[in-house]
Amino acid sequence: MSSIEEGIAIYLTIWWITLFAVLPLGVRSHWEEGKPVPGGGDPGSPVNPNLKRKFFTTTWVAAIVFAVVWAVLHFNLIHLPSLPTGGSS
Repeated sequence: MSSIEEGIAIYLTIWWITLFAVLPLGVRSHWEEGKPVPGGGDPGSPVNPNLKRKFFTTTWVAAIVFAVVWAVLHFNLIHLPSLPTGGSS
């Protein structure tokens, strides 16, 4: 990674992918709990999604994955070809 902007973009991409992996973990639906669905909602909706906890989990998991990606790229453990930077040829 050659700039802060690239690092931020890579971290945010890792964060979103991690969020989608973490969201379904530990979720119990109204149907599984045997509870009535409030207001005619979907029986598959979560009883308690624990979003705050999942955001914290996503953040630290994404930070660890980002640190590994940074180390691999910084120490050239995997050499990536140079991409064109734009501009006229």
